[in-house]
Amino acid sequence: MTPLPMFPLGSVLFPYMPLQLRVFEDRYLVMLSRILKDEPAEFGVVLIERGQEVGGGERRFRYGTVAQITELEASEGFIGVTAQGERRIEVIDWLAEDPHPQATVRDLAVLDWDDDLLPLRERAEQAVRRALALASEFADQLWPSTVELSRDPTAAAWQIAGIAPLGPLDQIELLRSTSMERLLTAVIDYTQDAVDSLSTPWPEE
Repeated sequence: MTPLPMFPLGSVLFPYMPLQLRVFEDRYLVMLSRILKDEPAEFGVVLIERGQEVGGGERRFRYGTVAQITELEASEGFIGVTAQGERRIEVIDWLAEDPHPQATVRDLAVLDWDDDLLPLRERAEQAVRRALALASEFADQLWPSTVELSRDPTAAAWQIAGIAPLGPLDQIELLRSTSMERLLTAVIDYTQDAVDSLSTPWPEE
């Protein structure tokens, strides 16, 4: 278990998924100045359970992902941060803010890939791409249905989870998966629920 600077957000970060932030709060500017002294420059990301990103005082979920900074861009009034999700973590204890959030965390087990899961992974990918195409008819989506995935099977499995048009609570459950088979099965189940919800006609007045 190690202490880690933390950045609570209103969204879930998955391993192998990109993250872009605009950092302007003083406490997170201090955090950046500290973590950039180390290599790699990393911080934890957890979903806010209640509250908001700006100002502090929010409640946070226990499970999250370590983000590794890959690029910085200074702009007027903020710093643009590009990072990538690395490994999953569980928060053991929140520490005093100094001035940014920090916590003692432990790494969650890496989910092992088995080539026997390839048909399941293909089913999950097809389900998510169909859901993205359907969801795009109702609202703009962050990811197009044609988005390219990694050739690495483990990375691709997490990316499928990351691009699925799901709510944050479903995403947290995916992030907590204890095996690659459970992850892919849950992606299929949650995505089908989302499709069913989108396909349900509005009640007539």
